[in-house]
Order: sequence, then C-alpha cells, then structure tokens
Amino acid sequence: MKKVAVVDYGMGNLRSVTQAVMHVAADAGVDVVWARTAQEVMDAERVVLPGQGAMRDCMRELHDSGMFDAVMHAAAHKPLMGVCVGMQMLLDHSDEQSTASLGLIPGKVVKFELAGQIQPDGSRFKVPQMGWNQVWQTSHAGAPRHPVWGEVPDGSYFYFVHSYYAQPSDARHSVGETDYGQRFSAAIARDNIFATQFHPEKSAEHGLALYRNFLHWNP
Repeated sequence: MKKVAVVDYGMGNLRSVTQAVMHVAADAGVDVVWARTAQEVMDAERVVLPGQGAMRDCMRELHDSGMFDAVMHAAAHKPLMGVCVGMQMLLDHSDEQSTASLGLIPGKVVKFELAGQIQPDGSRFKVPQMGWNQVWQTSHAGAPRHPVWGEVPDGSYFYFVHSYYAQPSDARHSVGETDYGQRFSAAIARDNIFATQFHPEKSAEHGLALYRNFLHWNP
C-alpha cells in the first residue's frame, strides 16, 4: 500500500491535518503515517509538511527533530505539500525574527503592514488575518492551472490564520492568490512541490478536495 507521511517535528496542527488526510485517503488505497521519525518520512511515497507558530521555532524543531534531511530528500524526489507555516518554510527567508528557511522556492516571507487600512465594510484590517477568504487560481505564460486544484472552483473560500505572507521571487511559482489589504500568494508550487498558506483541513469540502488531489498528483 502506498504511504503518505504527515511530518511530526513538534510544530503544527498535526491531529487535524492527519485526520483530514486519513479521511480522503480511505478510498484511495493510501496509508497515512503520522511520521515521528526520519525513516518514516523516507519510506513514504509522498509527504505533507504542516507548520504552526513562529518561523524560527519551526526551523529549529525541524533540525532538532532529525527530520531536516528527510524533508529535503522528499522535496527533491517525491510529491510534497506544505501547509501554513509549512508553506512559508519552503522559501529562502522570513522577516519573522530574520530566519533563514529551506530555500526550495526562491522568495521571502514578510509581515502584513495594514495599519490604518479600512475594509469594504468600514472595519479595520486586523493582523493576524483569521477567517475565510477567496482564493483565485493563477497560471502564467499560457500554462494550465495547477493540477492539485482539480475540480475546486476558482474563487473558492479557504480558512486562513497568519500574520506573515509569502512573496515568491518568480511569479510563475504563485498558483493561487487572495486579497487581504493587498493581493498576495495563497498557494505556491514548483516541480513536485505544492503548498498553501491557508489550512485545507479547516476549509470544508474544498480543502479536503485539495488533500485528495494531492494524493493522486503525479508531477
């Protein structure tokens, strides 16, 4: 049976992510592993990298847990999906405590600067962004939209909780965008990597569809 590993390096909403992936894997012939060792990550055919909390803490725990090399190997050789801070970790650098990250997709992570800006309903923008927001699927230079979107309708709502957002250096790596005071990348991808700033496991049917599509994606 094929295996997908949800990486447990001490940071992230592991239970809800694992339960969501298990739910969609039940009929897909895929075994879901809550991976607590590097070997479990190495043995899996595909990998989900969640993240939650401060970037510096996530990067430290990834190293201290012994998972760093296994995650980097996965990023080079098998489908990998990053979620929330797990997406931000894929870029080069985060302004959060000036933290170097994995450098798998060129770009940086910056903080929302929304002081004084007013939303259409007259309220002020709050940081962190917490709640549902529309995501617009993007493609570039005539390329098709990313296959992990599958049948998810363009402009679907997903659930966000974050104070920092990704700025990929190459616009071609941005495959989904949203607006919160400004337009920014809500999903990024490169080769065998796909990642979302929002939480698919908290995003009802469309979020589950993304996990399901990831299990069937063959980059």
